[in-house]
Amino acid sequence: MSDFLNFLNTAGLDTLVKTQGVTRPIAGNIIAARPFDAVEDCLNVRGMGKNLLTRMQSNFEAGENAPESRSMITVEEDATPVYIEKSQPAQESAKEKDSFSTRLGKAFLNFIRALFRLIALVLVIGGIGAGFYYGLPFINQKVIVPIEKNSAQIGKVETEIKALQAQLDETNSRVDTLEKSIEAHSASLTKLDEIQATLENEIQTSKDETLLQLKQEVMFTRALDMLGRARLYLAQSNFGLAREDVNSARDLLVALQAESDDPVLEQAIARLDLTLGNLPAFPVIAAGDLEIAWQILMSGEAPATATPVPTVASTPTAESTLEVTPTP
Repeated sequence: MSDFLNFLNTAGLDTLVKTQGVTRPIAGNIIAARPFDAVEDCLNVRGMGKNLLTRMQSNFEAGENAPESRSMITVEEDATPVYIEKSQPAQESAKEKDSFSTRLGKAFLNFIRALFRLIALVLVIGGIGAGFYYGLPFINQKVIVPIEKNSAQIGKVETEIKALQAQLDETNSRVDTLEKSIEAHSASLTKLDEIQATLENEIQTSKDETLLQLKQEVMFTRALDMLGRARLYLAQSNFGLAREDVNSARDLLVALQAESDDPVLEQAIARLDLTLGNLPAFPVIAAGDLEIAWQILMSGEAPATATPVPTVASTPTAESTLEVTPTP
C-alpha cells in the first residue's frame, strides 16, 4: 500500500496516463494535489473515482510483480511515448465530439418536435378561430335569420287569422241577425196576409168603408215589410229574392195608388221601377233606389237627393258575401 502511495506521489505525467482512463488533465490534477497522506486522498482529485483508482493500483501491482514486463513497459514508454500521449487525447476528443454531436442531434430533434407541436397547436387554434369567424355568420344567415323571419311571418299570419276569425264571428253574428230579421218579416207578412184575406172577405159582405181603410193600411204595411225584407236580401247579396219582394211590394203600392191616387205612392213606385231595372246587374245603384223609395214611403215626401247614391246602400251588413238562392 505504501509503495502505491509512493507511486501516486512520485509518478510522472507520462507514467500516470499509461493507465486506461487516466487522461492528461486527470494526471495533471493528481500531480497538482500531491502529496497524498493516504491512497484514499487521491479520490478527492477531480476526475478520479474508485474504479479508476483500483485500475491504477492493479496496473502498479502488476508492474511490481513482473519486472520484465515493467522493463518492457519502460522500453515501450521510451520507444513510443508520443503514441501513447497522442492517442489517448484523440480518443477522448472523439468521444467528446461524438457525445456533443449526439446531444446536438437530440436537441435538434426535440426542437423539431416542439416546432411541429407548436405549428399543430397554431393550426388547431386557427381552425377553431376560422370556424367561429366564418361559421357563426353562416349559421346566423342560414339558420337564425330564416327562423326569425319565419317566426315573424308566423306571428303575422296568426294575427291575420285572429283578425279574420273576429271578422268571421262578426259576420256570423250579422248573418244571424239578418236571418232573425228576415224570419220576423216573413212571420209578419204571413199574419198580414191572413188579416188582409179576412178583411177582403168581410168587405165583400158588408161594404164597410172603415174596413176598406183598414185593408189599405194592411196592404201598405205589407209593402213596407216586403221592402224591408228586400233590403235584408240585398245585404246578403241574394238578388233573386230581393227582386221578388220589390216586385210584390210594387204591385201592392200600385193597387193602393189606383184606389187613393196618392202622388207619394207614385214617386215610390217610380223608384221601385228603377230598382227592378238595376237588379241584378247593378246592385249598389238598386240598393240606393230602394233606400230612396223606403224614405219616400216612411216620410211621405221625396228626399232632397233625387238621384241614387251607391254608398247609401251600405247597410251594417253590406260586407256579407253570403248568397241565398231563391226557391221557386
